[in-house]
Amino acid sequence: MAFMKIPNKAVMALVFVYLIVGPIALSVEVWLWNWLHLVVVLAVGFVMNMAGGLGAGDAKFAAAAAPFVMPQDGGAVLFLFAAITLAAFVTHRGAKHLSPVRKLVPHWASWTNKKFPLGLALGGTLLFYLALSAAGF
Repeated sequence: MAFMKIPNKAVMALVFVYLIVGPIALSVEVWLWNWLHLVVVLAVGFVMNMAGGLGAGDAKFAAAAAPFVMPQDGGAVLFLFAAITLAAFVTHRGAKHLSPVRKLVPHWASWTNKKFPLGLALGGTLLFYLALSAAGF
């Protein structure tokens, strides 16, 4: 949020985690098929980026996170993403008006940028999805 960019290192780290942990946590067949999610989400994200619907970093991060999502959970993840995006938007826009918060990170570009840092919601969605999956929901 400091620069309104998702670093490529973060995206590559997420792909690397799936590369290493995936075959341990999943069957090899599921692990291999889920790589297709990365390709499909990257293609959709590329088109959405070209249309101005989201940033390139957001598209890359969503693609890197996609293999972690099981196909049967796609609808639930979209619902979760919508809810977390709304919560993140309200929280971020509210926090920028709180002096103690602004003093902690006064240099954040997201405080003054009209665009919302969607990476905040994307990261939260992946975190909540993985936590809910681990808890058996």
